[in-house]
This record gives sequence, structure tokens and C-alpha cells, in this order.
Amino acid sequence: MDLIARLRAGLPGEAILTDPDITGSYANDMASFCEAGTPAVVVLPRTVEQVQHIMRTATELRVPVVPQGARTGLSGAANASDGCLVLSLVKMDRIIEINPVDRIAVVEPGVINAVLSRAVNEHGLYYPPDPSSWEQCSIGGNIGTASGGLCCVKYGVTAEYVLGLDVVLADGRLLTTGRRTAKGVAGYDLTRLFVGSEGSLGIVVRAVLALKPEPPGQLALAAEFPSTAAACEAVCEIMARGHAPALLELMDRTSIRAVNAMAQMGLPDSTEALLLAAFDTPEPTADLAAVGALCTAAGATEVVPAETAAESDLLLQARRLTLTALEKVKSATMIDDVCVPRSRLAEMLDGTAAIAEKYGLTIGVCAHAGDGNTHPTVCFDAADPDESRRARASFDDIMALGLQLGGTITGEHGVGVLKKEWLARELGPVGLELQRGIKDVFDPLGILNPGKLF
Repeated sequence: MDLIARLRAGLPGEAILTDPDITGSYANDMASFCEAGTPAVVVLPRTVEQVQHIMRTATELRVPVVPQGARTGLSGAANASDGCLVLSLVKMDRIIEINPVDRIAVVEPGVINAVLSRAVNEHGLYYPPDPSSWEQCSIGGNIGTASGGLCCVKYGVTAEYVLGLDVVLADGRLLTTGRRTAKGVAGYDLTRLFVGSEGSLGIVVRAVLALKPEPPGQLALAAEFPSTAAACEAVCEIMARGHAPALLELMDRTSIRAVNAMAQMGLPDSTEALLLAAFDTPEPTADLAAVGALCTAAGATEVVPAETAAESDLLLQARRLTLTALEKVKSATMIDDVCVPRSRLAEMLDGTAAIAEKYGLTIGVCAHAGDGNTHPTVCFDAADPDESRRARASFDDIMALGLQLGGTITGEHGVGVLKKEWLARELGPVGLELQRGIKDVFDPLGILNPGKLF
């Protein structure tokens, strides 16, 4: 019995896609410079039992399986390999439970981040992880890549909110990890192991997520600086003085000019860096005043605090438009997410500017400045082979710079195909050997998302 016939024995017909014109549309995520193969079949299960049937079939026939969520990723982690079975979890999209007493939500992997966020808000609760693609990205994909967002500086990344998981293993067994309780330290923390594993250890089919009380509304300020060094000095002072902003974002000169060109935001051409801070504390006006004073002391030429939520939204609009604006500079972009210690943030930005000059490219940087997570965006003409080559080379130089500064090659986007060679450099030979050993325990046949991470 062949693969399709075996799948049909446990799946409804509409859950199996074999038309090459349709399956080809599931071949890749949103990353540039990442190879993608041709899947043999795409399956869209709706139940845990169906996922178990799929994995038992794949194990019996030794068919590689590529798990997918909404495919908004930026590392190629969801890219198909030739002849693989693409396991799309978008149909498993139920919010099973929201519990205000225990402050948890139980969800399936296909639930969209924004849908969950709005649902828990109705109970006076808050799910903090907020990737920029939150209107499209799925919770399963967020777990697979350990994604972050604008609020990470105060609230942390996805890993801090995953309490427990149901995972279908490569052979079809169902594993339950973690807990529903506020505390729990029994045994090895397998839950945390799956977060960020990019579908290489098992298929997440259910997650228990921690929730927080919904905070007050944010108030923001914008501070203009004559240099990135001055803006980064302000970041260091804000954090060293014990402030806890809900958002602390930075845009460099290239990003500012791209946004100005697209949206006529009216930012002065002399502005070399724009720092955006927001607080959701009981007294945000006082917090903004204190941070504004630190910005002025660090050399800010202008500090504009908002007085209302509507004014805050206007101030933050420039940051939200950054990627869209940079995409208009050239026909293609590559978005990096190197994370460095906050104290080395200025060196990272200045080094990236030097790399842009070295390769004759436009590279705009926006950053989650409060946690040192930078997003250099390389703009290039995909139809120009030489410019594409220089874009890829600059991308590698940026990752090398991040490691030199004591950072990591990815703060929230994951490794996937794009950065697996760099993962080996960051981990070192001993770390790489142990991680491959863990992979072998969970996936001895090597059928789960082959070619990713290692």
C-alpha cells in the first residue's frame, strides 16, 4: 500500500492534497535564500488522532515530515524537502479553554496569535508574546521558533508562557509534558526543550499557556538622536536605572528615511536614530518623564511624550511601518535577528552600517533595543546576481559581528535552513554533538523536519 492509500485509511479525503499546483504553494515560508523542495503530499489534520495516524504512517514508510503553521517564519524552518509529507496544522485552530482562576489558556497549534490575544482580553487577561506578524502567525509556529515581539523587554518571549504541551512523537505516540499549575519542577523540563525546536523533535498538538492580568493602556514617547551611539547610551541608562518599559524600540537613519519616503512622517533628515519607549504602569506619565530626562541627558535633540493612547499610536506608527517601508527600497529583503548584550548595541549598529558601506547595499536596522535584539534588513535586487551575492555575504558578516560581540545568531526567528551553518559555530563541537544526540532520542529515523537546525 502506498503513502496516499495509507493516509486515506485514517484521514478524510479533504485533508489530503496531492495536486502539484496546490502542494507547491506549501513549499516554503517567507525567508529569502532558503532552498525548498517539492512535497509529495500535504495533509491538514483536525484531530490529535489524525496526527498520530500521519506520523505512524510516515514512520512505517520512512517518509520525511515537515510540520508547518502559518508559514510566516523567516528562517526556512517550514520549507519542504523533496518527496516529503507536509503536515500543516492550520486546521487545528480551537481555543479549548480560557481559565481566569488558573490564568491559563489551552489551545491547539493553529490558533492565530491575535485571535488568542483578543479572546483572553475579554476575560481581563493578557497573552504577552506579540510577534510583528501576530495577525497571521500561529501559536504552534510561535512555539516552534520560540518567537518574541515588541513587548519582550518587559514580558519575555514565548518560552516564558508555555507551561505544558501535548506532542505527537515521530512514531505516533502521544507525549504530555509540563503542567497546568503555577509551579512545577518534576523531572527534566521537556516542555522547554520543545520550544524553539522547529518541529524537529515532535508535533505540538496542544499547548497550555500562561496568562497575565491585562495591564493598563500604554503611553509612549519618541526621542530623536544625532547618533546611534547617543540613542544606545540612552537605552543603557534606561535599563541601568531600573525602568521597566513595556516597549523600547530603536530605528536607525536608513529605516527612518525609508519610512519618511513612504509615509511622510515628517521626521527631520538630521535624525540618525529614533528611540521609542512605552510604559503600561499605573503612572506612565511619570515614567515617561523620567525616561525623557535620561534621553535628553544622553543627547536627544527632541523628546516628544504622548498624553493619550491615540497620540501613542501615532508615535509608534513609524516603527510599525519600518519593514513595509524597507521593502519598497528594493525588490527583495533579508531580515536578520541577531541579538547582542545591551551594552554592545551601539557597536552592533555601527558595525552593520560599516557592512552596508563595504558591500554597497542599503541595510536598515530596527531593534528591540531593550533586549538587544536587532533586525538588520538587507535590501537588494533579487534579479541582479551580483547584488544578491553581496546581500548574502553581508548577511553572514552581520551574524559574525553579532557573535564577536558576545551575542547570538537568532533572538526570535529561529535557525531553519538559513542559519544552520552558523548554529554550529555558535554551539561549538561539544554543544552540537549533544544537541544531535537529543534529536536522535526523539527522532531516531531522522524523519522530522530533516535538513533544519543541523
